Amino acid sequence: MPLKRQSTIEWQVCGVCNYDCSYCIQKKKHRVGHPSPEEVERFLQFFQELPGVWEIKMTGGEPFAFKGYMERIIPGLVERTPHRISTLTNLSAPLGMLERFAQLTRGRLGIISASLHLEFTSAEEFASKAWKLRQWMDPQARLVVNSVLVPGRMDAVSQARRVVEERGLKFFPQWMKVGKGKVEYSPEETTAVEALLGFLPDPTRANLAPSYRGKRCWAGTDYFVVLQNGDAFSCRTARRYQEGYLGNVLAGTVRRKTAPLPCPYDICPCTTPANRGMIEGVPE
Repeated sequence: MPLKRQSTIEWQVCGVCNYDCSYCIQKKKHRVGHPSPEEVERFLQFFQELPGVWEIKMTGGEPFAFKGYMERIIPGLVERTPHRISTLTNLSAPLGMLERFAQLTRGRLGIISASLHLEFTSAEEFASKAWKLRQWMDPQARLVVNSVLVPGRMDAVSQARRVVEERGLKFFPQWMKVGKGKVEYSPEETTAVEALLGFLPDPTRANLAPSYRGKRCWAGTDYFVVLQNGDAFSCRTARRYQEGYLGNVLAGTVRRKTAPLPCPYDICPCTTPANRGMIEGVPE
Protein backbone atom coordinates (compact mmCIF):
# COMPACT_ATOMS: atom_id res chain seq x y z
CA MET A 1 0.00 0.00 0.00
CA PRO A 2 1.15 3.62 -0.53
CA LEU A 3 3.69 4.95 1.95
CA LYS A 4 3.17 7.89 4.29
CA ARG A 5 4.94 10.93 2.90
CA GLN A 6 8.27 11.78 4.60
CA SER A 7 9.60 15.26 3.74
CA THR A 8 13.08 14.69 2.32
CA ILE A 9 16.00 16.64 0.91
CA GLU A 10 18.79 14.95 -1.02
CA TRP A 11 21.83 17.12 -0.42
CA GLN A 12 24.94 16.65 -2.56
CA VAL A 13 27.32 17.85 0.13
CA CYS A 14 30.39 17.69 -2.10
CA GLY A 15 31.59 16.72 -5.53
CA VAL A 16 34.91 15.25 -4.47
CA CYS A 17 35.12 11.46 -4.58
CA ASN A 18 38.00 9.12 -3.83
CA TYR A 19 36.74 6.59 -6.40
CA ASP A 20 36.66 6.87 -10.19
CA CYS A 21 34.22 4.18 -11.27
CA SER A 22 34.08 3.56 -15.01
CA TYR A 23 30.27 3.51 -14.93
CA CYS A 24 29.74 6.60 -12.74
CA ILE A 25 26.81 8.64 -14.05
CA GLN A 26 28.44 11.84 -12.76
CA LYS A 27 30.91 13.27 -15.25
CA LYS A 28 34.46 13.45 -13.90
CA LYS A 29 34.58 17.25 -14.22
CA HIS A 30 31.74 17.48 -11.68
CA ARG A 31 33.40 15.16 -9.13
CA VAL A 32 35.34 17.99 -7.52
CA GLY A 33 34.88 20.67 -4.90
CA HIS A 34 33.15 21.13 -1.57
CA PRO A 35 31.51 23.98 0.34
CA SER A 36 33.59 26.38 2.43
CA PRO A 37 33.06 26.62 6.22
CA GLU A 38 31.00 29.78 5.63
CA GLU A 39 28.84 27.99 3.07
CA VAL A 40 28.37 25.01 5.40
CA GLU A 41 27.08 27.47 8.00
CA ARG A 42 24.54 28.85 5.53
CA PHE A 43 23.39 25.35 4.64
CA LEU A 44 22.93 24.51 8.32
CA GLN A 45 20.97 27.72 8.86
CA PHE A 46 18.67 26.76 5.97
CA PHE A 47 18.03 23.31 7.42
CA GLN A 48 17.52 24.82 10.89
CA GLU A 49 14.76 27.06 9.54
CA LEU A 50 12.83 24.32 7.74
CA PRO A 51 9.39 23.73 9.28
CA GLY A 52 8.79 20.31 10.80
CA VAL A 53 11.05 17.26 10.71
CA TRP A 54 12.69 16.37 7.42
CA GLU A 55 15.04 13.62 6.34
CA ILE A 56 18.34 15.05 5.12
CA LYS A 57 19.87 12.40 2.88
CA MET A 58 23.45 13.35 2.07
CA THR A 59 25.24 12.23 -1.08
CA GLY A 60 28.30 13.25 -3.09
CA GLY A 61 30.77 12.57 -4.56
CA GLU A 62 31.68 10.76 -1.39
CA PRO A 63 30.55 12.63 1.74
CA PHE A 64 33.19 11.10 4.02
CA ALA A 65 35.94 12.24 1.61
CA PHE A 66 35.09 15.84 2.58
CA LYS A 67 36.74 16.76 5.90
CA GLY A 68 33.95 19.16 6.81
CA TYR A 69 31.36 16.37 6.70
CA MET A 70 32.34 14.91 10.06
CA GLU A 71 33.82 18.11 11.51
CA ARG A 72 30.92 20.50 10.82
CA ILE A 73 27.97 19.05 8.92
CA ILE A 74 27.03 16.02 11.01
CA PRO A 75 27.58 17.72 14.41
CA GLY A 76 25.71 20.79 13.13
CA LEU A 77 22.68 18.86 11.94
CA VAL A 78 22.52 16.91 15.18
CA GLU A 79 22.92 19.89 17.49
CA ARG A 80 20.90 22.50 15.62
CA THR A 81 18.07 20.68 13.85
CA PRO A 82 15.44 18.02 14.63
CA HIS A 83 15.89 16.30 11.27
CA ARG A 84 16.57 12.66 10.46
CA ILE A 85 20.00 12.00 8.99
CA SER A 86 20.71 9.59 6.14
CA THR A 87 23.69 9.15 3.86
CA LEU A 88 24.90 7.50 0.68
CA THR A 89 28.50 6.33 0.95
CA ASN A 90 30.96 3.99 -0.75
CA LEU A 91 31.98 2.87 2.75
CA SER A 92 35.66 3.59 2.11
CA ALA A 93 35.99 5.72 5.27
CA PRO A 94 38.05 4.23 8.12
CA LEU A 95 36.12 2.12 10.60
CA GLY A 96 36.83 4.60 13.37
CA MET A 97 35.17 7.38 11.40
CA LEU A 98 32.15 5.21 10.60
CA GLU A 99 31.80 4.28 14.27
CA ARG A 100 31.88 7.96 15.25
CA PHE A 101 29.24 8.72 12.63
CA ALA A 102 26.99 6.04 14.12
CA GLN A 103 27.56 7.45 17.60
CA LEU A 104 26.88 11.06 16.60
CA THR A 105 23.67 10.19 14.77
CA ARG A 106 22.29 7.83 17.42
CA GLY A 107 18.54 8.34 17.73
CA ARG A 108 18.49 10.38 14.49
CA LEU A 109 19.78 8.00 11.85
CA GLY A 110 17.44 7.00 9.04
CA ILE A 111 19.28 4.93 6.44
CA ILE A 112 22.82 4.30 5.27
CA SER A 113 22.90 3.41 1.58
CA ALA A 114 26.24 1.67 1.19
CA SER A 115 27.38 1.50 -2.44
CA LEU A 116 29.47 -1.53 -3.34
CA HIS A 117 31.88 -0.72 -6.17
CA LEU A 118 33.71 -3.89 -7.14
CA GLU A 119 36.28 -1.93 -9.16
CA PHE A 120 37.72 -0.63 -5.87
CA THR A 121 36.97 -3.23 -3.19
CA SER A 122 36.07 -6.89 -2.76
CA ALA A 123 32.65 -8.12 -1.72
CA GLU A 124 34.15 -9.85 1.32
CA GLU A 125 35.97 -6.77 2.61
CA PHE A 126 32.96 -4.55 1.97
CA ALA A 127 30.45 -6.89 3.60
CA SER A 128 32.65 -7.28 6.68
CA LYS A 129 32.88 -3.51 7.06
CA ALA A 130 29.15 -3.02 6.48
CA TRP A 131 28.34 -5.67 9.08
CA LYS A 132 30.51 -3.95 11.69
CA LEU A 133 28.87 -0.61 10.95
CA ARG A 134 25.44 -2.19 11.31
CA GLN A 135 26.31 -3.30 14.84
CA TRP A 136 27.07 0.31 15.82
CA MET A 137 23.90 1.75 14.31
CA ASP A 138 20.54 2.32 15.99
CA PRO A 139 18.42 -0.85 15.88
CA GLN A 140 15.64 1.10 14.14
CA ALA A 141 17.99 2.58 11.50
CA ARG A 142 18.57 0.74 8.24
CA LEU A 143 21.59 -0.20 6.18
CA VAL A 144 21.21 -1.28 2.56
CA VAL A 145 24.00 -2.43 0.26
CA ASN A 146 23.40 -1.25 -3.29
CA SER A 147 25.33 -2.26 -6.37
CA VAL A 148 25.06 -1.30 -10.04
CA LEU A 149 24.32 -4.08 -12.53
CA VAL A 150 27.26 -3.36 -14.81
CA PRO A 151 27.18 -5.14 -18.17
CA GLY A 152 29.76 -7.88 -18.41
CA ARG A 153 30.03 -8.27 -14.63
CA MET A 154 26.86 -10.11 -13.66
CA ASP A 155 28.73 -13.13 -12.26
CA ALA A 156 30.72 -10.87 -9.93
CA VAL A 157 27.58 -9.02 -8.81
CA SER A 158 25.76 -12.31 -8.21
CA GLN A 159 28.63 -13.56 -6.06
CA ALA A 160 28.71 -10.25 -4.19
CA ARG A 161 25.00 -10.58 -3.45
CA ARG A 162 25.57 -13.99 -1.86
CA VAL A 163 28.41 -12.61 0.27
CA VAL A 164 26.34 -9.61 1.41
CA GLU A 165 23.23 -11.65 2.23
CA GLU A 166 25.27 -14.23 4.14
CA ARG A 167 26.09 -11.37 6.52
CA GLY A 168 22.38 -10.76 7.04
CA LEU A 169 22.45 -7.50 5.07
CA LYS A 170 19.98 -6.30 2.47
CA PHE A 171 21.21 -6.23 -1.13
CA PHE A 172 19.69 -3.61 -3.41
CA PRO A 173 20.45 -4.03 -7.15
CA GLN A 174 20.46 -0.98 -9.41
CA TRP A 175 19.75 -0.92 -13.12
CA MET A 176 22.67 0.93 -14.67
CA LYS A 177 21.93 4.49 -15.84
CA VAL A 178 23.62 6.18 -18.79
CA GLY A 179 23.14 9.83 -19.71
CA LYS A 180 19.44 10.60 -19.37
CA GLY A 181 18.32 6.98 -19.68
CA LYS A 182 19.13 3.37 -18.84
CA VAL A 183 21.58 0.89 -20.30
CA GLU A 184 20.18 -1.83 -22.54
CA TYR A 185 21.37 -5.26 -21.46
CA SER A 186 22.17 -7.91 -24.02
CA PRO A 187 19.76 -10.83 -24.45
CA GLU A 188 22.43 -13.04 -22.89
CA GLU A 189 22.54 -10.91 -19.74
CA THR A 190 18.80 -10.33 -19.39
CA THR A 191 18.28 -13.59 -17.51
CA ALA A 192 21.03 -12.72 -15.01
CA VAL A 193 19.61 -9.21 -14.57
CA GLU A 194 16.12 -10.57 -13.93
CA ALA A 195 17.50 -13.04 -11.38
CA LEU A 196 19.31 -10.25 -9.52
CA LEU A 197 16.28 -7.96 -9.54
CA GLY A 198 13.95 -10.66 -8.22
CA PHE A 199 10.29 -11.34 -8.93
CA LEU A 200 8.19 -8.20 -9.53
CA PRO A 201 10.61 -5.84 -7.72
CA ASP A 202 9.16 -2.64 -6.31
CA PRO A 203 11.19 0.49 -5.30
CA THR A 204 11.87 -0.98 -1.86
CA ARG A 205 13.70 -3.96 -3.40
CA ALA A 206 15.51 -2.64 -6.46
CA ASN A 207 16.19 0.49 -8.48
CA LEU A 208 14.77 -0.02 -11.96
CA ALA A 209 14.71 3.71 -12.81
CA PRO A 210 11.08 3.43 -14.01
CA SER A 211 8.76 6.00 -15.52
CA TYR A 212 6.04 7.56 -13.34
CA ARG A 213 4.87 9.89 -16.10
CA GLY A 214 1.38 11.19 -15.35
CA LYS A 215 1.36 10.23 -11.66
CA ARG A 216 1.04 13.09 -9.19
CA CYS A 217 4.37 13.71 -7.45
CA TRP A 218 5.32 15.92 -4.50
CA ALA A 219 8.82 16.62 -5.88
CA GLY A 220 9.51 20.31 -5.48
CA THR A 221 7.27 20.56 -2.44
CA ASP A 222 8.06 17.89 0.17
CA TYR A 223 11.08 16.52 -1.72
CA PHE A 224 13.86 18.30 -3.56
CA VAL A 225 17.54 18.07 -4.45
CA VAL A 226 20.23 20.52 -3.29
CA LEU A 227 23.66 20.69 -4.92
CA GLN A 228 26.95 21.62 -3.26
CA ASN A 229 26.73 25.12 -4.77
CA GLY A 230 23.31 25.63 -3.17
CA ASP A 231 21.19 25.24 -6.30
CA ALA A 232 17.92 23.44 -5.57
CA PHE A 233 15.88 21.44 -8.08
CA SER A 234 12.58 19.63 -7.72
CA CYS A 235 14.15 16.26 -8.57
CA ARG A 236 17.18 14.65 -10.19
CA THR A 237 15.58 14.27 -13.61
CA ALA A 238 14.43 17.89 -13.60
CA ARG A 239 18.01 18.92 -12.88
CA ARG A 240 19.33 16.86 -15.81
CA TYR A 241 16.92 18.66 -18.12
CA GLN A 242 17.76 22.01 -16.49
CA GLU A 243 14.17 22.32 -15.28
CA GLY A 244 12.48 22.55 -11.89
CA TYR A 245 14.86 25.16 -10.47
CA LEU A 246 13.70 26.24 -6.99
CA GLY A 247 16.37 28.82 -6.16
CA ASN A 248 19.66 28.76 -4.27
CA VAL A 249 20.14 27.90 -0.60
CA LEU A 250 23.25 30.05 -0.20
CA ALA A 251 21.51 33.05 -1.76
CA GLY A 252 18.39 32.54 0.34
CA THR A 253 16.14 32.28 -2.72
CA VAL A 254 14.69 28.75 -2.43
CA ARG A 255 10.93 28.69 -2.94
CA ARG A 256 9.16 25.35 -2.91
CA LYS A 257 6.09 24.51 -4.97
CA THR A 258 2.76 24.53 -3.17
CA ALA A 259 1.09 21.43 -4.62
CA PRO A 260 1.93 18.12 -6.33
CA LEU A 261 1.99 17.96 -10.12
CA PRO A 262 1.85 15.09 -12.66
CA CYS A 263 5.33 13.75 -13.38
CA PRO A 264 6.45 14.83 -16.89
CA TYR A 265 9.43 12.48 -17.18
CA ASP A 266 10.13 9.01 -18.54
CA ILE A 267 12.69 8.09 -15.88
CA CYS A 268 12.97 8.40 -12.11
CA PRO A 269 16.64 7.49 -11.56
CA CYS A 270 16.52 7.42 -7.75
CA THR A 271 14.15 5.41 -5.54
CA THR A 272 14.15 8.03 -2.77
CA PRO A 273 10.99 9.86 -3.97
CA ALA A 274 9.05 6.61 -4.35
CA ASN A 275 10.24 5.23 -1.02
CA ARG A 276 9.39 8.47 0.84
CA GLY A 277 5.79 8.48 -0.41
CA MET A 278 6.25 11.33 -2.91
CA ILE A 279 4.67 9.57 -5.91
CA GLU A 280 0.99 9.00 -5.33
CA GLY A 281 0.02 5.34 -5.60
CA VAL A 282 3.62 4.07 -5.50
CA PRO A 283 4.37 1.47 -4.35
CA GLU A 284 0.99 -0.17 -4.72
